Amino acid sequence: MSASIEIDNVTKRYGALTVLDDISLSIGAGEFVVFLGPSGCGKSTLLRMIAGLEDVTGGTISVAGQRVDTLPPGKRGVAMVFQSYALYPHMTVKQNMSFGLENIGMARDEIERRVLAAAETLEIGHLLDRKPAKLSGGQRQRVAIGRAIVKEPKAFLFDEPLSNLDAALRGRTRLELAQLHHRLGSTMIFVTHDQVEAMTLADRIVIMNARKIEQIGTPMDVYQRPASKFVASFIGSPAMNFLPVTAWENTATGLAVTTSGLGRVETGFKVTDGTSHDGATLGIRAEDITVVTDGRPGVPLTAEVVERLGDRSLVYGVLDDGTKLVVEADGRSHIKADDRVTVSADDHAFHLFGADGRAYLREAE
Repeated sequence: MSASIEIDNVTKRYGALTVLDDISLSIGAGEFVVFLGPSGCGKSTLLRMIAGLEDVTGGTISVAGQRVDTLPPGKRGVAMVFQSYALYPHMTVKQNMSFGLENIGMARDEIERRVLAAAETLEIGHLLDRKPAKLSGGQRQRVAIGRAIVKEPKAFLFDEPLSNLDAALRGRTRLELAQLHHRLGSTMIFVTHDQVEAMTLADRIVIMNARKIEQIGTPMDVYQRPASKFVASFIGSPAMNFLPVTAWENTATGLAVTTSGLGRVETGFKVTDGTSHDGATLGIRAEDITVVTDGRPGVPLTAEVVERLGDRSLVYGVLDDGTKLVVEADGRSHIKADDRVTVSADDHAFHLFGADGRAYLREAE
């Protein structure tokens, strides 16, 4: 079972403090949506409002076409998986999974069917008689997910469920969640501040910042076409390089932009004649800057730190005018600190942001 979720002009205030300001969002039935953003941006609060754990100050929330923001949590048809697992330590895995169903008076044979089916889906059938103290962190998280599955909800809500796991287990559990979504076809909303989790799990990412939604899009949409300087800096590792614009002019082939460090570059953008460049920024990702080894023209860069990641190396360097720049090199590169190299940027890979932080679009976009 899966259901669409509609969030219409939702606002959340605590007294004079506004936590979420006029949020609207449509989530399709069966979609996996990730709320991504820094701490304090309101993503967990929005999830808790959908679950009914926080009241709505203004606006409405609907699940499967039914308004639910006035209903108690148990009547909303959603199930939440918490960061802390929240398992009963004195109960076995089976009892933890069945307890909520027993409380609503469900028939014993139906409870048994649901628990066994969820255990098979999550591959924890051999753990049903164990208590939480005898489980690993990953196993506890699977039990918490199983407790949600047995409710057969219209939507699953995950509040940073992987943050308590170590790196290797986090990666493995992330894969299991993706497989679970594929098997169940359920609507899932997942809250995280980890962009890797967002990029690998989401059908769409909702990027939040300062009480607002900055951008909604597929993982590659938000990576390749960030709607704002904030999104460009938040998505991608390392963060996008930003260069202050010192001048620009429209030419026959597009906007010629002059920056500190890289000088004059041709781009595919166009601005209205007379528009000021004051406060504008040119952005480019490290992988779109090449270390030149064949004599082609470029600009000199002095390497300060080289980060070797196996398949690639990241060169953190400084241009002759003092501008900092991160460049991607081949993993087999022998570049080391204090080396002088020549770098060249891909003219078609630039991003341009106005003084308000919003992205300009290329004419083709």
